[in-house]
Formats: sequence, C-alpha cells, structure tokens
Amino acid sequence: MPTEPVIERKASPFSRASLVAYLVLIVYASWYPFSGWKINNLAAILDVVKQWPRYWSVFDVAVNVLGYMPLGALLVFAVYPRVKRRWAIFLASLCGVLISMTMEGMQYFLPSRVTSLLDVITNAIGTLLGAIIGMRLVPMLLEKGRLRLLRTQWLYHEASRELLVLGLWPLAQIFPQASLFGLGQILPILSGWLEEFLDIDVDLGNILLNGFELDADEFLLSETFITACGCTGAVLICLFLLNRHAPKFWLSCVLLLAALSSKTLASALMFSPDLAFAWLTPGAKGGLLISVIMLYGFSFAPTHVQRRLAIIMLGASLLLTNIIPSNPYFLATMQSEIQGKFLNFYGAAQFLSVVWPFVALWYLFNHTERVRRSAKSENN
Repeated sequence: MPTEPVIERKASPFSRASLVAYLVLIVYASWYPFSGWKINNLAAILDVVKQWPRYWSVFDVAVNVLGYMPLGALLVFAVYPRVKRRWAIFLASLCGVLISMTMEGMQYFLPSRVTSLLDVITNAIGTLLGAIIGMRLVPMLLEKGRLRLLRTQWLYHEASRELLVLGLWPLAQIFPQASLFGLGQILPILSGWLEEFLDIDVDLGNILLNGFELDADEFLLSETFITACGCTGAVLICLFLLNRHAPKFWLSCVLLLAALSSKTLASALMFSPDLAFAWLTPGAKGGLLISVIMLYGFSFAPTHVQRRLAIIMLGASLLLTNIIPSNPYFLATMQSEIQGKFLNFYGAAQFLSVVWPFVALWYLFNHTERVRRSAKSENN
C-alpha cells in the first residue's frame, strides 16, 4: 500500500529575519519624526485612545490595513512549525493588536502624531487578513512546495539574509532621492544633528568639497555615475547569490523592474501623476545604460569577484551621494511634495533609503564567513 510522502517541516530563518526588519519599519513609521516628546497627563491616555477621530479618509484606512497585512503573514511564517493553523492566526492577530496599541500609545507623547482607536482597529484587521493569507501560503512557501524547491535549486547556502536585503532594495526607492538609486544620504542628517547640538550652521558635504561648486555638466555626470554604480551594485548582489541553475538574467530584470516601478508609483503619489517619471532624467538614462553594459561584462565573472565588485559599486555610489550637493531642480521638485497623507510611512521610507546601502555592505563583507561556518556545521 503506497504511503503518503512525509512533508519536512522546518523553521524559516528568512521569515524571522524579515519579521524583525518589518517591525523596525513599523516602529519608525509610527514614531516618526522622533522629536518633540512630551510627558502628558497619563491618566487621560485611555480617554484619548477611545475617541473616534474627527477627520479620516478611505486612504488612511487602506494604508493602515495594507501596512499591517505583511506583519500578520510574517508572524504566521515566523512561528511555523511550532504553531500552526488557527492557533497561528490567533497568535498573529493578538500580537498585531498589542503592537498597534503600543505604537498608538507612544504616539500620545508625540505632538505631531495622533493617537487613534480607528488606527488600532484597522491595523488589527490588516494583521488578521495577513495572517489568514499567510496561513494559506504556508504549504507553498515553507513546506516542500514549488517555491521552496526553487529556492533550494537557485540559491547558494546561507543566502537568506542577503535575499532579504535584496528584496528591500525596491522599497528603498520610495523615498525621493536626488539621483536614481542614490541611497544612503546620511551627511545631511548628521549635519542637522550637529547644528542642533552645536547651535551653529554645519554642512558636512560642503566641508568635504571645500567650497567646490558643480556646474550643470558636473551635476549630470555625477548623477550618471551614482545611478550606474547604485544599479550595478544591487543587481550584482542578485547575480552572486544565484547559482548556475537559476535564470539570472530574468530574475535580475524582475528586480530592476520592481525598483523602477516602485520609484514611479511613489513619485506619482508623493508629487503628482504628471511627475511619475520625474526621476527619468538624462543622468538617470545614461546611468542605466552604463549599468546594463557593466552588468553584461560582470555577469561572466566568478561569484566571489561579483561580490567584491558589488562592494566597490555600492561604496562608490554611497560616497558620491553624500559629498555631491543636491541638484537645485530636485530641491525645487521636493517643495511640491505631498507629505500629509504619507506621514505614516514617510519616515520609514526615509529610514530604509538611508540604511539600505550600509546594511547591504555589511552583509557583503561578512557573507564569505557565514557560508564557511554553514558548510562546516553541515559537514559535522
């Protein structure tokens, strides 16, 4: 009598790492801009939470529901296989409510944010829907389904964390950048902190340039260089993570298309539909073309060379992004930005835009050591 195949049930480190990363984004989005904290009357916090907001929109409700749906799914994935089926949905929903209540409770001490019972309810609904969807996807994603088989066939060992970092690259494009793929602009933030601490005008970028001013051609050249290096570095991560059995070309195209689609949609929503392709400047076009040419040549290099090239490309893009002042045209465009409806995730988008290249470089530098430890543990 034939026996049913035994399904191997293993925990997913990738899902748990993704959950931690998403929780960080939720905290940043909920407490942004992290300034003006005040200790208000604690006895009144419950009365404030119970109040129904006077002004709300369908857009706000949709954002709150959609924002917590990934959290619900990731919670279900993270507790698998210890907790399954209905108990996983219940646990994920309960955690979603507690997280939302914590975020809303802390917003009570931020004058720029509003504590709202509606947000708690919509976040809870989003977590529940995400948990239900996540439970439906468990057999396909976490058990021995087609996607898990493809992951085993296409990826090298210990690539889960790098895969998570790579998946965040398209999302990092949401925040407006002076140059396409110009992530990691941290000097203006550090300058602001120093100005506030020292009570004097500080511009670290101008200090590094020593007063050097760029003309229009130099702005164009720097934007081309940043775009080419940023794009090449990110796609090289994809290439060196995939083994020879994977369709590297098509997966790289999907990654790049996702990043450009994310940038286009964000530009249309944050500015106006007319500015959806405002990022497609002559410098961006030239940078994309140069990146395609470089990637074609680098695709034939060994994986360890591709990793080192990714470090060089991302490092060069990060350096130039910080020392080159923002293009005046970009600064004028930023003034037309619509922040009101997007404050809930504007801070998270900025945070992801700033930290992504640093996290990517950290994992690239440490990837070889983790692979060596993983291979050693498997041999033992």
